[in-house]
Amino acid sequence: MTEEKQKKGIAILGSTGSIGTQALEVIEEQSEHFSVELLTANSNCDLLIKQAKKFKPNTVVITDDTKYNLVNDALWADDIKVFAGENALAQCVEMDGIDIVLTALVGYAGLKPTLAAINAGKHIALSNKETLVVAGDLVTQLAKEKGINIYPVDSEHSAIFQCMVGDFQNPIEKIYLTASGGPFRGKTKADLANVTKAQALKHPNWEMGAKITIDSASLMNKGLEVIEAKWLFGLKPEQIDVIVHPQSIIHSIVQFEDGSMKAQMGLPDMKLPIQYALAYPKRLKSNFTRFNFLDYPQLTFEQPDLKTFRNLQLAFDALHKKGNAACILNAANEVVVDAFLKEKIAFLEMPEVIERCMDEITFTAKPSLEDYVNTDKETRILAQELI
Repeated sequence: MTEEKQKKGIAILGSTGSIGTQALEVIEEQSEHFSVELLTANSNCDLLIKQAKKFKPNTVVITDDTKYNLVNDALWADDIKVFAGENALAQCVEMDGIDIVLTALVGYAGLKPTLAAINAGKHIALSNKETLVVAGDLVTQLAKEKGINIYPVDSEHSAIFQCMVGDFQNPIEKIYLTASGGPFRGKTKADLANVTKAQALKHPNWEMGAKITIDSASLMNKGLEVIEAKWLFGLKPEQIDVIVHPQSIIHSIVQFEDGSMKAQMGLPDMKLPIQYALAYPKRLKSNFTRFNFLDYPQLTFEQPDLKTFRNLQLAFDALHKKGNAACILNAANEVVVDAFLKEKIAFLEMPEVIERCMDEITFTAKPSLEDYVNTDKETRILAQELI
């Protein structure tokens, strides 16, 4: 086998976002192990072109088809194939040469290309938690049928996965997902009544995109992670707990049936879970900054405030209700976060709109893919009306 063939071919869906750009940094540092086969972006054509010229993928996709000519003209001389539109996204993940598809798209947009990649026999490095939130039953069932592995990229789920290696045969009693608490940890409802977009976008520990940063401030991000964990690790709702850990050093914990607990620790840096997912089962040598215990003489833990941060409670409610409840939760949340970022809705109004959508949208106990698509569409319309 040639050296080139020994490299894993990587497709990055959402290469211009926070996870996508960090994944490319990992690939650049580990170029003897990985090659870039496909890069995709929604509308950030300038950065996509720059990335394509540097990493020379076989193909790029720009979802916004109005930008097609711009991207195609820029990359024509580099002999890089260019496609546009959502359908192209789902088709291109099926290409030969791709071994792992990193889904780093934001929101519901990740579902269809992830399903297409699984259908095509590609392993998944999953950063897009909404894929499992919206249709976890369909995605995990299809992956099982096709013999496909889903490697988690979220730091919390990567931590759980890393703790389970060597213990896959041992049943989990419980997992603890850790949360930093976001920029408003310890605040009351009165404190949050007039918070601004700028305040909500200041995360204390992590550098992330706008949507996930707002979700972290409202604790919805942790709620979505709870639902994702249920599907990734085959857990019941009562086996999942959330603890606030402001230092973000312990990324999550697994408790086994004998009472023993394993925790994965490290500095808050997404490159490590990205690299672990892409390289699994190998641990590649890295130059990531090392953790020093003496820099963190105290690691602290506290209960999340479910009354002030209603979104986390709503996520647990959706998890217990099953069916299309989490799909409703996710669609409503995407609409309210967008509205909050555009300053059309207040911070504390977000959970109110989500809760009304969960009450009013028709519940379906055993949804098909078509049911999920319709639920998503109907919820977005209602949420917009409520705003």
